Amino acid sequence: MTDKLRGAYCPLIVPFKGGKIDYDTYGQLIERQIAEGTHGLLVNATSGEPTMLSVEERGDLAEFVVKTAKGRRPVCAGTASESFEQSASLVDRFDRIDVDSIVVVTPFYSAPPQRGAVEYFAKLGAHTKKPFLIYHIPGRSGFTFAIDTLAAIKDKVPHFAGLKNTDADMGFVTGAIAKIGRDFRIFAGLELPTLPTLSVGGCGMMITASNVAPKLVSQLYEAFAKGDSKLATEINLKLYPLFRGVAFESSPIPVKYMLRRLGAMKANEHRLPLVSAAPETEKQLDMVLADVGLI
Repeated sequence: MTDKLRGAYCPLIVPFKGGKIDYDTYGQLIERQIAEGTHGLLVNATSGEPTMLSVEERGDLAEFVVKTAKGRRPVCAGTASESFEQSASLVDRFDRIDVDSIVVVTPFYSAPPQRGAVEYFAKLGAHTKKPFLIYHIPGRSGFTFAIDTLAAIKDKVPHFAGLKNTDADMGFVTGAIAKIGRDFRIFAGLELPTLPTLSVGGCGMMITASNVAPKLVSQLYEAFAKGDSKLATEINLKLYPLFRGVAFESSPIPVKYMLRRLGAMKANEHRLPLVSAAPETEKQLDMVLADVGLI
C-alpha cells in the first residue's frame, strides 16, 4: 500500500456555508482535483482548518472523501488533534473505513520531550496496520523531530511510512532518509521547498497550492519523476508566484479567495478565528492568478 504514497496529494480545503460544512461544494472540489490529475487526496491537513472542526466532523469528512473518490485516488486522512484520546479515536475510525493511509500531527502546545513523542506515536501506531505518516510542522506545533527519534518510532511501528514535512530544512530530509532508508516517504508540505525536497529523495508533495492549480502541481511532480529536470524547473518557476501567494495570509485564507475568484466555489467562508482575505490581499492574489496564467 505504500506504493500509493507518492506524487502530488492535495490537502483539501473545506468549504463552509452558514458555518456548516458545504458538502455539495466539497464534492465538486474533489471531482475537480481528480479531473485535473491530482495523484492523491489528503483530508484534515492545515488547509482544511481541522482544528476548527469537531472530531466527528473530521471523521465524517474522511468518510465523505472515500465515498466520493470511489477508489479513483488514494485517500490519506489526518487527525489534527493535540489530545491522545481524540487522535486515537480518529485513527480507530480511519482504520475501519477504506482510507489508504493515516497521518497524525505532532503534539502541539504541550512541547513534549523527544522520548514522549516516541511513546505517543508508538501507542497510536498500535491502533492500525495502515501506512502511518507523521505530520511534522514545527512552525505551528512548536515541536521539531530529532532524526534519532524518527528511527526509534520506526523500530516500534514498522508501518510508520514517512512524513508530511512542513519545513524547509533539507538537511533534516536528507538525514532522515539516510538514517531510515530510501523507502521512507517524505512529502514536501511547503511550496517553496517542494522541488528541493524531491531532489534530495522526497516522494512527492502535499501543498495547499494544489487546491488552486492541481494540474500544474501534478505536472511538476511528473516532470521530476520522469527525470526531466529542465521541465520541472520551468514548471516550478511558473508556479513561483502562487507558491509565494498562498502564504500572504494564514492558510487557507489566500487559497479560499483564489478558488472563489476562479469560480470553483461561491464563498470563501471560514470559521473563527480565521476570516476572509483582506481587500489588499485580494488585489495581490488577483495579480498572482494572472501571473500564473489562471485568469
